[in-house]
Amino acid sequence: MPKDTSISSVLIIGSGPIIIGQACEFDYSGSQAALSLKEEGITVSIINSNPATIMTDKVIGDHVYLRPLSVDSIEVILQEHIDSPDLPRIDAVLPTMGGQTALNLCVEASERGVWEKYGVKVIGVDVAAIEKTENREAFRQLMVDIGVGVAPSKIANSFLEGKEAAQEIGFPLVIRPSYTLGGSGGGFVHKKEEFDAALKRGLEASPTHEVLVEQAVLGWKEYELELLRDSNDNVIIICSIENFDPMGIHTGDSITVAPAMTLSDRCYQDMRNQAIKMMRAIGTFAGGCNVQFSVNPANDDIIAIEINPRVSRSSALASKATGYPIAKIAAKLAIGYNLDEIENQITKTTSAYFEPTLDYVIVKIPRWNFDKFKGANKELGLQMKSVGEVMAIGRTFIEALQKACQSLEIGRAGLGADGRQNRNINEIMDGLEHASWNRLFLIKDAMTMGVPLESIRKVTKIDKWFLNQIQELVALEVELKRYSLNNIPRDFFFTLKTKGFSDIQIAWLLGNVTEDEVYDRRKALGINRVYKMVDTCAAEFPAKTPYYYSSFDEENESISSDRKKVIVLGSGPNRIGQGIEFDYSCVHGLLAAKESGFEAIMVNCNPETVSTDFNMADKLYFEPVFWEHVREIIELEKPVGVIVQLGGQTALKMAEKLTEKGIKIIGTSFENMDIAEDRGRFSDLLKELDIPYPKYGVAENAEEAIVVANEVGYPVLVRPSYVLGGQGMSIVINDEDLEKAVVKLLGDLPGNRVLIDHFLDRAEEAESDSISDGDDVHIVGMMEHIEPAGIHSGDSFAVLPTFSLSEKVTKSMEEYSIKIAKALDVRGLLNIQFAIKDEKVYVIEANPRASRTVPFIAKAYDVPYINIAAKIMLGVAKLKDFTIERKLKGYAIKEPVFSYEKFPEVTKELGPEMKSTGEAIRFIKDLEDPYFRKLYKDKSMYLSK
Repeated sequence: MPKDTSISSVLIIGSGPIIIGQACEFDYSGSQAALSLKEEGITVSIINSNPATIMTDKVIGDHVYLRPLSVDSIEVILQEHIDSPDLPRIDAVLPTMGGQTALNLCVEASERGVWEKYGVKVIGVDVAAIEKTENREAFRQLMVDIGVGVAPSKIANSFLEGKEAAQEIGFPLVIRPSYTLGGSGGGFVHKKEEFDAALKRGLEASPTHEVLVEQAVLGWKEYELELLRDSNDNVIIICSIENFDPMGIHTGDSITVAPAMTLSDRCYQDMRNQAIKMMRAIGTFAGGCNVQFSVNPANDDIIAIEINPRVSRSSALASKATGYPIAKIAAKLAIGYNLDEIENQITKTTSAYFEPTLDYVIVKIPRWNFDKFKGANKELGLQMKSVGEVMAIGRTFIEALQKACQSLEIGRAGLGADGRQNRNINEIMDGLEHASWNRLFLIKDAMTMGVPLESIRKVTKIDKWFLNQIQELVALEVELKRYSLNNIPRDFFFTLKTKGFSDIQIAWLLGNVTEDEVYDRRKALGINRVYKMVDTCAAEFPAKTPYYYSSFDEENESISSDRKKVIVLGSGPNRIGQGIEFDYSCVHGLLAAKESGFEAIMVNCNPETVSTDFNMADKLYFEPVFWEHVREIIELEKPVGVIVQLGGQTALKMAEKLTEKGIKIIGTSFENMDIAEDRGRFSDLLKELDIPYPKYGVAENAEEAIVVANEVGYPVLVRPSYVLGGQGMSIVINDEDLEKAVVKLLGDLPGNRVLIDHFLDRAEEAESDSISDGDDVHIVGMMEHIEPAGIHSGDSFAVLPTFSLSEKVTKSMEEYSIKIAKALDVRGLLNIQFAIKDEKVYVIEANPRASRTVPFIAKAYDVPYINIAAKIMLGVAKLKDFTIERKLKGYAIKEPVFSYEKFPEVTKELGPEMKSTGEAIRFIKDLEDPYFRKLYKDKSMYLSK
């Protein structure tokens, strides 16, 4: 069936601010869907309150509405499209790209009769299907009706019903609240004494105060299938995903592997048939679906866990894993196309009606940030706790697993063999039983210490096949220790590399050799990385997409062109302090490079992001942003330079090595970025420029720190150099607290120096972002924080433009921004944080890179600032080449969003270490706005040390 011609204007609902359980995978889905519909000549309107995402940018939607995600906001937009002669009437709404937030909003608007009132068609899903899948009892009953197995369960809407259900089913059991995301409010109850508190939490978390009390199938295996269906009822399975962790850990917190590794063919066929039956049973819509199953390892019995009639966290992963763009195709199916009428995006010659085949292995590992939530329960369970994830591609499971460990940004060089192992057997065994962020590493540590594989399997319930693979690494390490660098046989060296060992791991295992020496020896033996294409069809048809991963093999499929090239280094996994706003910047960097005639090459390992969409760059390397990988890509591609300014701290950390190797950094030089990062050198520069800054000192141990603190005067701010998101920062008020803080910091970051600044108590805080081209400096925007100094800028409500600072103060901020930009010879972006006390402006820090706030300001003023900055960095334009017109009436407020509900035991205190997971934007007409007045009244409430 060709497309539905009655649809010419579609509203896409976004997912709002990034929270744990709903991250930027929906930015990726929404962006893909919007571009897919625009290809069909359809006008796309987007509602989303998140200013940090590319989805809310003019390059994605025709009309972007940065409004709170509510039915009232939707009604205002629909009415505006009827009243305004310049806007097309909205014909349809696509709610399947914005996670649970969008689905819930679609249901609410339907119940209030909004879609009917404005003649808007819901596409991509049936409202009835959402009800069937989200209402736990309706889902359970439907599965029973169609003959799909489910765990014994009972629905409860009250304490009484919950207790009756528990009595009937018996412990251990699971509580699953209806209509929630990321396992919110859910959990395992192992014994009777824990039940009341868990039931209360579940009933409160569900918007309908309904929970399912279900038998716990702990230790069973968990699988997911990603499906697509068209209006002709053709269904295809895009990807099978297996959880490395057994049932009991939320799939968002599980290590996952694609394709499924330990699934028998018979069981897979059975699961596939059941998934198709389930999708058909919930409604007749055309679009994407995610189905989760559990399998009893003893007898291959299958039960259904849940079905989500939308694109999910896993469909972003599945799209990147297979090269099959699920959201893009789902959007076309939603407007009436059938699968066989859509072109396969990879081959360009076959249709989208095919199931991808993988000749490689994908491993996803979640990224946690427990260090930001003091006192949090770190044990993993039904409630999702991770803030991001990495994906790695390898020829084998173990190669992909080691590459994923290198991608995590936690200082690991692979799976162990890097000097970071735990040798405390009691801690290790406890960590195996009570899974947390480091269980994977503890499994390896246990094996290294000789714990039998069967003992590990009994405690963790992880399939023996996976454990055998890790055991093989231990055997290879033992063998390697028999050699020195110069007598390792070539075959054995080659085997180590195919098993994912990095050069730095090999150096550590050999002892007394450097990473560079291992690299040189490897090159001398002719062991080089080659690049393979992700082609979705195991090379059955020639692929046209330049999407690559590395491995060790004979044939290299990535042919370097003779065009002038630029490599953009991405920001790795999302984490607190480095979120989706850096991906926004990377995407604009790629677009600016392409517009300026360069071949734009992306290197990144985050499956949730738009920068790793194979349509964004001229060439995508889905690789760890890890020195060894980046170095070999540069050797192959020979770019004119590398952009490190847009990928947050991940990319910046590479700047020194790149400079050492003589590789050009595009934009501000490493030397000048280093002055800004090194607090001592930076303060010397401020002194030279006659710019005020808080008194400070540097210490290398606790004794020195006490001397410095007494010189600069309490309260003091204690922090390490070279960190992002305020990591490890604290405010202390006496010698005893200072000693504790310094000892902890140096324990966590050995070899670092600790900076001690006098803390300006009760000062106002503000920041400026600017662009410099070496001659001129343009102030992008100046924002005033509502909260006082002492709360991290990422956790502060901030107002654009400033609202209470005197003209004298704003003039000083502007003057200091220009002075610093010129002194650091900034080419591109610069963010400066200020503290203001008694009308005196102090500079706290300067970051010559993309900041968290530039995307916000770009949206508020409607100016493509990152595009401008990237063209200046590339040297193809000067500031005077651009006409910049700001379009903001009134003020824009940046609202931080926290995910505290995942950690009920953590206090909501705020301090210099960032805790927010995302942000929203809110526009107000003037300062009389009641919302603003309330924020201003409560501004100091949560300030803590």
